Amino acid sequence: MKKTLSIYAGIRENFPSGLVVFLVALPLCLGIALASGAPPLSGIIAGIIGGLVVGSLSNSNISVSGPAAGLTAIVLTAITDLGAFELFLCAGIIAGILQLILGFIRAGSISNYFPTNVIEGMLAGIGIIIILTQIPHALGYDKDFEGNETLFANGFNPNYFSELLAGVHPGAVIVTLVSIGILLAWDKIPALKKLKMIPGALVAVGTGILLNYIFTVSGSNLAIGAEHLVSLPVPQSGADFKNMIVFPELQGFLNPKVWIVGATIAIVASIETLLCIEASDRLDSKRRITDTNLELRAQGIGNLISSAIGGLPMTSVVVRSSANASAGATSKLSTVIHGALLLICVLTIPFILNLIPLATLAAVLILVGYKLAKPATMMHFWHKGKYQFIPFIATVIAVVSLDLLKGVGIGLLISVFYILQGNMKRAYYLSREELDDADEINIKLAEEVSFLNKAAIKKTLKNIKPNSQVCIDARSTSYIATDILEMIQEFANIRAKEEDIEVRLIGFKTSYQEYADDEDSHIIIAHRRAM
Repeated sequence: MKKTLSIYAGIRENFPSGLVVFLVALPLCLGIALASGAPPLSGIIAGIIGGLVVGSLSNSNISVSGPAAGLTAIVLTAITDLGAFELFLCAGIIAGILQLILGFIRAGSISNYFPTNVIEGMLAGIGIIIILTQIPHALGYDKDFEGNETLFANGFNPNYFSELLAGVHPGAVIVTLVSIGILLAWDKIPALKKLKMIPGALVAVGTGILLNYIFTVSGSNLAIGAEHLVSLPVPQSGADFKNMIVFPELQGFLNPKVWIVGATIAIVASIETLLCIEASDRLDSKRRITDTNLELRAQGIGNLISSAIGGLPMTSVVVRSSANASAGATSKLSTVIHGALLLICVLTIPFILNLIPLATLAAVLILVGYKLAKPATMMHFWHKGKYQFIPFIATVIAVVSLDLLKGVGIGLLISVFYILQGNMKRAYYLSREELDDADEINIKLAEEVSFLNKAAIKKTLKNIKPNSQVCIDARSTSYIATDILEMIQEFANIRAKEEDIEVRLIGFKTSYQEYADDEDSHIIIAHRRAM
């Protein structure tokens, strides 16, 4: 009885968020399929499998899987090269099997090495892209496909902004503004916030449909045409629906190109998934931690099943996961509900879904984008200092101007550069002024002293003046590179004697017997270990 009540409570808490994700996912699944050169239904199939299968197997409470814009270029190129979507589906099956293997060999652990500022930069970059790519839909200019994760995906068009302004549709603008007003009111007015089972996004969508119906029946110029509405295939019979589904052509497994495409998809999809999982865990208000190896296995099974029944390859997706978190999801049940709604509505009421203006869905996504890229996040990292802010803002700019993977790669490189720079300078380099003012010069070695620190230590020792007192403390050090030890030995045993420098060493142990036996030695040499 308690289990039944728990399940019911979970559905009641997560149905609104599942509904919001369904509304966001529907046009994205279709747009990504069209941009990939694949049948429209293939995107919907991937979304359904991402919700029902991956959502059930994963232990992520926030992330949502489905067809990913990051794979669009790979899929489009592969279908063109292979010559048939049926052959491409074999590559999707191969990708799923490889992801399963990656999960079992625990490759998901690499996600632990993504810095927080880079992940937050990726989220903010995606937020900016969501806003900028949804503004055309909000204005009624629907020339580009839904779901782009880079600006100017087809190259920069110098006439883009003039075309955008010329293509503004007044009816779409009204629907957008009314929808944003409803969504903001639902978040701000206490009485409306209590209506948890009725999400503001559903009210906004219903209002958008109603407004356009009024515009249409009144013969107004504000009426929004079919080109600005959701466009879902509508089968007239069971046979029509069956004909829309494409199955893999098994001889594709004998084609080496198919295997190369499958391996490429497996690698890219796995990296995008791990990045999204890290981001989703950051969006989770309870900060629960996802098992990334289990996630890779779940994605592998999802891709295997999706490709076997004519669906696109999928990843965990930032946009849908962000919408899920923003809508108040508390468990993975929200993801499963979104997949079930996709399946039910596509089978039963596609003609109703085709009445939804893209402008009202753009309003939902614009607010999601703002929550990801709000100025408070920027200021948070600004106040943390340049070592946190520069990798963050570089990731934001690179994600917006290039793409997700390249943006994160640039952010990681900058973070690693700062780590190495800090490691090289840490506790070693002392300026001439500091050396002149010191009664006794103290050089405290860090836990790890590698070749990266050689330049800083060398510069400090070089600047020490005659008749000085120097203390080199290695009590906290567990490893010192041999070439640095030799440099310290030469300073203590040769230069210190010549320039009357008093050298005191703390924490060094011997591993070279010849130095330990040398009574004139000013230093006890350690090779790998210090006290």
